[in-house]
Amino acid sequence: MPIQPSGAVGIAGTVEVNPEFVEGLKDLDGFSHIILLYHFHQIDGYKLIVTPFLDTRQHGVFSTRAPRRPNAIGISIVELIDIKENVLEIKNVDILDGTPLIDIKPYVPEFDQYSDVRTGWLEAAKGNVHTKRSDDRFEK
Repeated sequence: MPIQPSGAVGIAGTVEVNPEFVEGLKDLDGFSHIILLYHFHQIDGYKLIVTPFLDTRQHGVFSTRAPRRPNAIGISIVELIDIKENVLEIKNVDILDGTPLIDIKPYVPEFDQYSDVRTGWLEAAKGNVHTKRSDDRFEK
């Protein structure tokens, strides 16, 4: 499994929205990308110090995107291809099948993209996300 959407280029998937929330999808089809917030449902417990996929050194969990976290919430920005009733067709998916969705938000570059940023310890791992795949380090 890819560890971030940028490493999942071309991987297709779907999001099934419960029927009672379909009305909330109105006008979402005008956006090319969406932010998905979801629950890491296969994670049991958490660790405050982790060794993330893109490094061999330990870091505080809040300086990583490791799935074994106190709040067990994940985030991915994916491409929205189409909406058919309650099913969203998406691309660049790095989420396990059957993962419970918490929320959907439109991706808006003016709100969500910053140009002058620092990426801490990840500076040394720049470019590796496209080929790195998950392993069993965060399983139960």
